[in-house]
Amino acid sequence: MEDGLWERIEPLLPVVERRFRYPGRKRLDQRKVMCGILFVLYTGIRWEFLPQELGFGSGMTCWRRLRDWNEAGVWQQLHELLLAELRAGDVLDLSRASVDGSHLRALKGGEHTGRSPVDRGKTGSKHHVIVDANGIPLAASVTGGNRNDVTQLLPLIQAVPPIRGKRGRPRQRPDVLYADRGYDHDIYRRQVRELGMRPLIARRGTGHGSGLGKNRWVVEAAFALLHWFRRLRIRWEIRADIHQAFLTLGCTIICWRRLKTSF
Repeated sequence: MEDGLWERIEPLLPVVERRFRYPGRKRLDQRKVMCGILFVLYTGIRWEFLPQELGFGSGMTCWRRLRDWNEAGVWQQLHELLLAELRAGDVLDLSRASVDGSHLRALKGGEHTGRSPVDRGKTGSKHHVIVDANGIPLAASVTGGNRNDVTQLLPLIQAVPPIRGKRGRPRQRPDVLYADRGYDHDIYRRQVRELGMRPLIARRGTGHGSGLGKNRWVVEAAFALLHWFRRLRIRWEIRADIHQAFLTLGCTIICWRRLKTSF
């Protein structure tokens, strides 16, 4: 893991005081555990198969830290921190945003899964993502594979955090929202307007060539980057919060890479 990324993560990690009496085994170094979590995210390897010779600790140790740090809000705080840095560097463009959903298999079932209509009714989940004009993830969520994309439109918009980085009030809402035909419902258009955004959503029953794709393609590119992480291509976690932790962590890695290449 790069030093720059660790410098941003370390202050966010909760400090666990060692007991004075019966201290037990010394806790593994935080950075090594973080490397183990990233190794699982990148390779998709099962926790119990995490190679001990790498020095990242056991898979169960990494799993517990991922869970504990997620419950402490570390990944969300890291995402907000990187979004603020991107905005401060004029890399984040909130003049428009795009939303979409993507199916993935959930081979072990669990929370937030359902029969996927695009995979012969097999158990699956959905990733829902909203990105800025440059394809930088602003928020992401996981639901059952049988959930309609449009039902997650407002929760996804509301999940975008207030983004700091410049003087004045934090920015939270993009000016324009792009979406495909799956979001074509007038009631949701009205609700998007009430949130202060202009909806540009393709109409069902009309021919292709609306021109929205020249701006909306960035969300497809964001999915390609997220699913480059092997752990996000197929859902192996029974617990939805663990998979959500991986999804948010994947978004932060994309933000970090964009931040590095921009300066």
